[in-house]
Amino acid sequence: MQVDVLNIKGQKTGRTVELPAEIFGIEPNDHVIYLAVKQYLAQQRQGTHKVKTRAEVHGASRKLHKQKGTGGARKGNIRNPLYKGGGTIFGPKPHAYDFKLNRKVKDLAKMSALSHKAKDNAIVVVEDITMEVPKTKQVAEIMGNLKVADKKALIVLPEYNDNLYLSTRNIPNVASSLLADVNTYDIMNADVLVITENTAKIFAEEEGATA
Repeated sequence: MQVDVLNIKGQKTGRTVELPAEIFGIEPNDHVIYLAVKQYLAQQRQGTHKVKTRAEVHGASRKLHKQKGTGGARKGNIRNPLYKGGGTIFGPKPHAYDFKLNRKVKDLAKMSALSHKAKDNAIVVVEDITMEVPKTKQVAEIMGNLKVADKKALIVLPEYNDNLYLSTRNIPNVASSLLADVNTYDIMNADVLVITENTAKIFAEEEGATA
């Protein structure tokens, strides 16, 4: 899959990069995408919710009145869940929500997500963005030149770029991520992927190494 490389003004540079069909051209598997996104969201849950049982709430442990002879129902102590201020029955306790996914499933999910973007023509390859100082306005102009300013964009970088990260941080619909860190959720959550030229070359090199 040949894709034109654009400059930061949104114009064609005359160069193209090859996005491997083995990564960007497979038949997407929506179920593994669902599993990968579900796992990512589950990992974000803190799982710290907790309520107190009758053994943990404040209150005396004495029996409220004798068992028999009162004409009323039997009663234990004031911490009974039936009373106001009593403990909670079967309430939530701290626990992890994460679950395991095999590496092959995760890889298939990521390739399926990338293939969806490729089919939707939602991948833009731009020349490497170099910034001497952080400048949000400059990144916003680049997004406008690439005609993705009104979309939720994910910029995929080959290595960490502090100036670019700081520049995108204040733009609500633009995020940046390292190629090594990008996941299925990030890809599916974005309307368009903005891939730098060096990042695209890494895809081709990795596919060539595994071929």
